[in-house]
Amino acid sequence: MSRNQRLSTLEDIILDLVKNSPDSNLSRDTIKSVLQLSSRKEVKRLDKAINSLSSKQLITRQGNSIHLKKKDSQKSTTSNLIEGTIQITKTGMGFVLIEGFDEDIKIHRRDVGTALQGDIVKVKLSSDNRRSGQSKGKVVEIAKRGKDFYVGTLKRTGTKTYIIEPDTKSAHTDFYVLPENLNRAQNEDKVIFKLEKWVHPQALPEAKITSILGKSGTNDANILSILAENELVADFPPDVEKFAETIPDQIPDEEISRRKDMRNEMVFTIDPVDAKDFDDALSISFNENGNYYLGVHIADVTNYVKPDTPLDKEAFDRGTSIYLVDRVIPMLPERLSNGVCSLRPNEDKLTYSCFMEIDKDGNLVDYSIEETVIHSKQRFTYEHAQEILDGKNHEFKNEVHLAGKLAKTLMDKRFREGAIDFDSPEPRFVLDEHGKPIKVVLKKRIFAHRLIEECMLMANKTVAIHIDKLRDSSGKRKSKNLFPFFYRIHDKPDDKKLAAVADQVKPIGVHFELGNKVSPKTINKLLNDVKGTSVETIVNELTLRAMAKAEYSPQNIGHFGLGFQHYAHFTSPIRRYPDVIVHRLLKGYASGAVAYNFDTLKKNGEHCSERERVAVDAERDSIKLKQVEFLSNKIGETFDGVISGVTERGIFVNLKDIHCEGMIRVSDLKGDYYNYDQRSHSLIGRSSKKSFQLGDDIRIRVDSVNHQKRQIDFVPA
Repeated sequence: MSRNQRLSTLEDIILDLVKNSPDSNLSRDTIKSVLQLSSRKEVKRLDKAINSLSSKQLITRQGNSIHLKKKDSQKSTTSNLIEGTIQITKTGMGFVLIEGFDEDIKIHRRDVGTALQGDIVKVKLSSDNRRSGQSKGKVVEIAKRGKDFYVGTLKRTGTKTYIIEPDTKSAHTDFYVLPENLNRAQNEDKVIFKLEKWVHPQALPEAKITSILGKSGTNDANILSILAENELVADFPPDVEKFAETIPDQIPDEEISRRKDMRNEMVFTIDPVDAKDFDDALSISFNENGNYYLGVHIADVTNYVKPDTPLDKEAFDRGTSIYLVDRVIPMLPERLSNGVCSLRPNEDKLTYSCFMEIDKDGNLVDYSIEETVIHSKQRFTYEHAQEILDGKNHEFKNEVHLAGKLAKTLMDKRFREGAIDFDSPEPRFVLDEHGKPIKVVLKKRIFAHRLIEECMLMANKTVAIHIDKLRDSSGKRKSKNLFPFFYRIHDKPDDKKLAAVADQVKPIGVHFELGNKVSPKTINKLLNDVKGTSVETIVNELTLRAMAKAEYSPQNIGHFGLGFQHYAHFTSPIRRYPDVIVHRLLKGYASGAVAYNFDTLKKNGEHCSERERVAVDAERDSIKLKQVEFLSNKIGETFDGVISGVTERGIFVNLKDIHCEGMIRVSDLKGDYYNYDQRSHSLIGRSSKKSFQLGDDIRIRVDSVNHQKRQIDFVPA
């Protein structure tokens, strides 16, 4: 680029900066800060460009202040523009998601403009889309910013100059901060900041720091930044906490008298050893006819959380509790989640119960759904319950064994009828007093987990069947407005995505026959074929990613993964708002009222599904963070792993036993030039013909980690 071209480009940037500033007025020093010009040579170029614009009578200069002399009369046309949400990659490439379009619109990094991650933008489609076969476009307007705040690390770049390097999920570009907008933040602080303005894509956006999370790299700062990245807040607003304090923890006698009294019955809970929010309890016995009589007793949250109160509005906004590696961000304040509502042992508690009569083959014979009061006689941990199942003596061993026997029957029946058995191992971290991981162990899946899972599934299924029976009895079952309900639905997987899985596993000797129709039986056969092999975890993950996401909706399409025609979430109202909605609906129909209409449930379904996705993202981010922290102390050490993915850029490796995943870049595969073979999904050496393929065992050395990007780099050992 010639000197005149460079100067002309700088003039265009300055002109845009002044045009987009309030009152078309900007100081030279502000322009200098925005463009991050520090050297004498750069400042000299700036002054030359300003003088050139002045001589062309495009601006006027009064001391340090620069004014636009004549406003640009040309306005960009907004006709034929389409609007959507932009997602921006680490490299700055954009993809705009537009409702009604089958594919995303690709935006080259030079055409992203001043858009940031999650913004709603107006896009002009390129004229060569037909020739290229790919929808491409250019961002011409920011309709609405997608985020109210961003997260990053403050870096000092000079005596009085600062930039913020945003965290990976927050934004794709650095921001500059004026000294007066630091808000007492210091170098290397992890901060929350908001966008002040961004007037030209070749200049940095301006930020204002709103709060300090702590020193970058500390456990609290890292965890709080994950919450902020996902636009989550840990603390409850003062008015919500104040409202929660007004809720009595004593149950009035008149409330007990109107409920079914289960306080003298043998009711027990089985939960994780560190659990405090006990949602569910069980009672079980045999009827005289030899059928099981199972009671699933659920914390009666709706007795305390009334519609349109500050407590209810906050719970709805949160949608779900979030379980990070080292803490829980509850949906309800601790007074309710761990106290008033929690089904703690040896305390009277209000519950909403589903009583089910189930025959020896696992078929539902009869049921009732009733408001109850219980007094839990025993709090088991999963491990304690498992010991009893394995033969240890206990006062309530008969009840535990009976529940185990029923759970086995229900589980076998469910899998026979088409449920998919995903059982991937999960890492669990042992943390020191500072929250740093010192050990990674795999969560052991024991039958006691299955016992509770099967009982909860049966109750969730039964309450959804109940609504179907109500419609049947009314004679108007096809009307969506009659007994609207809030279902947990799961669509069948996309054929193309499953075909891609079949394509990926074929080269490693795994045959996945799809046939004409996708069925749970087909998927289960694949999972059973790889069970116990080195590729079990990989194939499970690939298949899981190909599945549709479960959602909440009043439109019942069934649950493909569970193989249920009718299913809802009823059993966890302390930690899931959808269960609160289901309780209100059931109670409403029992009293002849309608708590929600179909359209409201549809909107609530979209909201609750979105909040669930955010929670899952935050939980995954916290796991990845702890994996990075764990391996940061293992730089240079070697581990055995399995190749879990192959791309043109390199290979992903999942470490055995500790299930931490990192990448070997193709540039670190020494001794040959490696090409990506799409047919076999492998990297093959041009000369040596050595290959790296999905499922291969590999020994690696930990090369580096990046806490901010939560990224792990390996090299071959």
